[in-house]
Amino acid sequence: RRRLRTTNSVERLNEEIRRRERVIRIFPNRASVLRLLGALLMEMDEKWATGHRYLDMQEYWVWRASKASVVKQLA
Repeated sequence: RRRLRTTNSVERLNEEIRRRERVIRIFPNRASVLRLLGALLMEMDEKWATGHRYLDMQEYWVWRASKASVVKQLA
């Protein structure tokens, strides 16, 4: 849910579907469409799961804990 703040990701997914659909043009049956969409969604899920994080919260929590311990020592 955190990644769906804007519709950019949804629009990007729709563009990817359209781009791949243009290559194939005519699908022989419904199952082939579902296979294509399933493969595309699995690919996108892999990218999201293993993708680069812009902000690693672990570093922030370590910094915050060290700051809290310094404040306790001063008090």
